[in-house]
Amino acid sequence: MLHALSRDQLLPAEPGEVFDFFADAHNLEAITPPWLGFQVITPGPVGMGVGTRIDYRLRLHGVPIHWRTRIEIWEPGRRFVDAQERGPYALWHHTHSFEKRGGETLMRDVVRYAVPFGALGEVARRLLVERDLERIFDYRAAAVARNFTK
Repeated sequence: MLHALSRDQLLPAEPGEVFDFFADAHNLEAITPPWLGFQVITPGPVGMGVGTRIDYRLRLHGVPIHWRTRIEIWEPGRRFVDAQERGPYALWHHTHSFEKRGGETLMRDVVRYAVPFGALGEVARRLLVERDLERIFDYRAAAVARNFTK
């Protein structure tokens, strides 16, 4: 079953500046909650573009996870899409978009995801995954806001 998480955030910066922050894969470590023990293991700097693969290591509820994403769409200053090639989800497709709004940027994250393991996975999604994703993106929003505070 396909699910979605969507978040909008208005940031006091130009779209190119916000895009550039997210274009540096290693900045993900600074905006991911410490309880995940998240690390980008692809050596930097990571040359970003369509086809770029990025490897991560994290711990989810104590379980070590190796995660690999691939950049599917790369439109500098405007949007990019990463999709899971290997990891905990049956599907993970994350669209990041950046739109000028006056002197600010509307940043939008849309994550389409599915969990593995059929009905059992759906129970886990309702009990853990959905809540975890909300917490991760809440933390991320606060961390990103701190980074762009003028």
